[in-house]
Amino acid sequence: MSLRFAPVARAVCARRSASLVHARGQVMKRRFATGGGPELQPPSQPPGASSVPYLLGGVGIAALGAAYLFFGTDGSAQDTAKEIGTAAKGAVQAVEQKTGIAKSQADYQKVYDAIAESLEVEGYDDGSVAPVLVRLAWHCSGTYDDKDKTGGSNYATMRFKPESAHGANNGLNYARDHMEKIKAKFPWISYGDLWTLGGVVAVQESGGPTIPWRAGRIDGFEHHVTPDGRLPDAAQAEDHLRFIFNRMGFNDQEIVALSGAHALGRCHTDRSGFEGPWSFSPTTFSNAYFDLLLNEGWKWRKWNGPAQYEDKKTKSLMMLPTDMALIKDRSFRKYAEKYAKDEGVFFKDFSDAYSKLLELGVPKAQFPSQSWHMGGEAK
Repeated sequence: MSLRFAPVARAVCARRSASLVHARGQVMKRRFATGGGPELQPPSQPPGASSVPYLLGGVGIAALGAAYLFFGTDGSAQDTAKEIGTAAKGAVQAVEQKTGIAKSQADYQKVYDAIAESLEVEGYDDGSVAPVLVRLAWHCSGTYDDKDKTGGSNYATMRFKPESAHGANNGLNYARDHMEKIKAKFPWISYGDLWTLGGVVAVQESGGPTIPWRAGRIDGFEHHVTPDGRLPDAAQAEDHLRFIFNRMGFNDQEIVALSGAHALGRCHTDRSGFEGPWSFSPTTFSNAYFDLLLNEGWKWRKWNGPAQYEDKKTKSLMMLPTDMALIKDRSFRKYAEKYAKDEGVFFKDFSDAYSKLLELGVPKAQFPSQSWHMGGEAK
C-alpha cells in the first residue's frame, strides 16, 4: 500500500481530521471492553431533521479518510475512489440503522409485493421464476469464507465478471435480468438486499416457511469478486459438501436442511448439464424432496449427459450425486429421515439456516437490531 498525498492535500486532510475527531468524540465511543466496534451515543435529545444530513455527512467524510489511509491501493485513482465510496456507504448504512432514519419495513414490503407479483411467468420452466430466484439468493450468499471473512451477500459481486460467468452461476443471468425490472421501480434498494429478499419471496410465496430477513447490504465493486470454486459441485459427494458448507460456518444438520430447497425447480442441460426436476411439484416448497429421496427407487440414468439418477417408476425425476450423498452418509441421513417424516421440523430448520445463509458476509452494524417477517402486514 502507498500513500500519495500531496503536501497541500495532507494539510487539508489534517485540519479536517482534527475537526472530525473533535466532532466524532461527542457522538461515538469505542466498545473495547466487549470487543465491539464504534457505538453511537444517544444525544441529549433526538436529532432534528436538519441535523441528520450533517451527522451522515460527517461519518461519510470520516469514512473517506479512513478508507484512503487504511484501504488505499497501489492501483489507479479510480480504484481508490471505488474503495473509498464503498467504505463510506457502509459507514452511512450503520449510522442510518443507529439513528432510525433507514428505510422502514413498510418500504421493503412494497418491494416484496412487487417481486411476488412478478413470480408467474408464462413460458418459463413450470410457470414460475421462484426457483431461480431462490438459486440467485443462495449463490450470491454462499461464496462466504468464514476464515478470511470475504464473500457473501454484502457486495452483490455476481454483477461482475468473472463471478457472473462462474460455472455454478450459469443461467442466473435470467434471474438477474428479471430482478432488474424490480430494481427499476425501487432504485434505492441495494442489489444484495434485492436478491436476498427475492429469495425470501420465492420460498414463502411457493408455500414454504417464513424466513426472517432484514435489510442493510451495500453494493461493492469488481475487486470484491470472489474466486471460483466456492459453490457446491453437484457431481461430488459428502466430503465435498462438508468442505463447501463448513467453510461458510454450517454443520451437518444445516447442510441437509438447506438441501431441501431442491423441492423447487429443475436442472437444465444448457446451464448445469444436468436435466429434470427433483419433485413432481417443482413450484411448491415442501418436504417432498426428502420423501422422494428416501422412499423412491433410484438408478443411474443412461444418457449422454453427466452422471445423475432417475426414479425407477416414471423416469421423470432426477437426483444428483450430492443429493444421494444425503442418504448414503450416516450423519446426513438421520436429518433427511427426520425431515421426510415431519415437514414442520424441516420448515423450522430450513428457515433458520436460510436466514443465516442470506446474512453471510454482512457486518452486523449494517443491519437493524431485529429481523423482519416479510409478506404479511408490514410492522
